[in-house]
Amino acid sequence: MKSLWILVLGLVGLVLPPASAQPTAAELLAAIDRNLTYEARYARASMEVVKPRRTKTYELQTWGRGVDDGATEFVAPAREAGTRMLKRGDELWMYLPTVEKTQKISGHMLRQGLMGSDMSYEDLLETSSWYAMYTGQVTGVEELGGRPCWKLVLTAKDDQVSYPKRVVWVDQGWSLPVKQELYALSGMLLKEWLMQDPERYGERMYPSRFVIIDKLQQDTRTTITFSDMDFGVKLDADQFSMRWLER
Repeated sequence: MKSLWILVLGLVGLVLPPASAQPTAAELLAAIDRNLTYEARYARASMEVVKPRRTKTYELQTWGRGVDDGATEFVAPAREAGTRMLKRGDELWMYLPTVEKTQKISGHMLRQGLMGSDMSYEDLLETSSWYAMYTGQVTGVEELGGRPCWKLVLTAKDDQVSYPKRVVWVDQGWSLPVKQELYALSGMLLKEWLMQDPERYGERMYPSRFVIIDKLQQDTRTTITFSDMDFGVKLDADQFSMRWLER
């Protein structure tokens, strides 16, 4: 199935119209997926979590393989060092070294913030192709930061998607969703998600910074800044095993 989606996305992406012509929603989604999905990736990152009374910064490293497998290890601060997370398909586990315990994250826990951040555990699981998850409509052109963007309203194809509706601003030159508004089924705005400062990796444009704002809280913001990005990394299957998680 994964190879089929890669073929579909490649074929659709090849016929993306020039920026002066209005593309279809399907063409924009395919172009986004060509940038944001990958066969393999390694990165180091910092995660700054700003709350009304405190700011905390974490250092972590991440590995990803396709849309199904992901692994994360926190390396700082010392109290969280060695905490690991493993994603396989739609399942997520966390290893807590302080108590030497592995916990599956499921049910209501998925909606909690990762390390108290604005990014939920559910957000970590939702790494599937946008082309597969959403249908939508291009509603016009707006500028963000002086750059023209296609404005796109997306509706989830099924009720398993965390955010049934997204309003997305897709940069015309980068084919990246530089701003998103994420809505509940009720129409309530839940989060705002920004993708900033993209860098080129071969044919791919990938943001070096994510900013997530929980609209249900006040004066809170999470900024994830990537470094040492490698999309050509060779990953061993053991990287995404329970043995790696609990080593």
